[in-house]
Amino acid sequence: MRVQRVLMPDSAAESWTVLGDDHVPVEPIERYLAYLAWGEKSPNTVKAYAHDLKDWFVYLAGRGLDWRSVTLEDVAGFVGWLRLPPQARDGKVAVLPTADRHCAESSVNRKLAALSSFCEFHARHGVPLGELMVTMRPAGRRGCGSSYKPFLEHIAKSRPQRARTIRLRQPRRRPVVLSAGDAQAVLDGCEHLRDRLLFALLLDTGLRIGEALGLRHEDIALAERQVSVIPRSNANRARAKSGRSREVPASAELMRLYADYLNREYGALDSDYVFVNLWGRPHGRPLTYSAVYDLVERLRRRTGIDFEPHQFRHIVSA
Repeated sequence: MRVQRVLMPDSAAESWTVLGDDHVPVEPIERYLAYLAWGEKSPNTVKAYAHDLKDWFVYLAGRGLDWRSVTLEDVAGFVGWLRLPPQARDGKVAVLPTADRHCAESSVNRKLAALSSFCEFHARHGVPLGELMVTMRPAGRRGCGSSYKPFLEHIAKSRPQRARTIRLRQPRRRPVVLSAGDAQAVLDGCEHLRDRLLFALLLDTGLRIGEALGLRHEDIALAERQVSVIPRSNANRARAKSGRSREVPASAELMRLYADYLNREYGALDSDYVFVNLWGRPHGRPLTYSAVYDLVERLRRRTGIDFEPHQFRHIVSA
């Protein structure tokens, strides 16, 4: 069983499916993933859920279980199975009690969230799975010690609350924030204006890397000092995560850097995209995620700073 990328015939939009050992899409998974795609879920979300449900069906197949009649005990067994190393999941290899867990708590919880959504979808179509992954908490339990009370709290507190039946406790992790000095060192380590503009954009506006790679020249208003983030299909498969358009203010310094980039490096190149291949192949094509991470690796070696692109937007948030 494997996850397969597919392109929609009518729009060439990217999606994902799960193929069985007979190389045919697994029908219940396919129906659910198609529902996600029609609902305009991010291709990355569809891909992640495809991998999660593939794991679920591999687990069921190994135990001869029918997906339509599983129990909560089967789900608990799935959690334990996920925590085993892949080579030990068939039961033929012993695992020492001191061995590290294969799947982190956050990964297991994401897979359980995918399974819960899958069950709810098929419950709406007559498969008796609706209550498999959901329990009802007594009225008045909010699950946290917050003093915040929403506007209709007096109504909601009298109703039982839906909660996932199985969920692993996971440690809270604060994002690793890059210092302003380290961010400046990365900018100074860039050999080209294009690269400096990319990281300066993340730092100045808080854009995500996918949003930056999908930028068109028409999205940058120099006079207004404003950047428009517009969700749309991109040739480099970059994507705006939120799915909603927004306007982001930018500094005069960033706008000057963009103008310098156009004059000194971009030149007469005919492309709608702001960030393109100027020295690599194919020339003029929009920059990809992999090209950016190759750039990050070079900058890590050059500056001695271990960083990720998303850390630049955390500086803005901080």
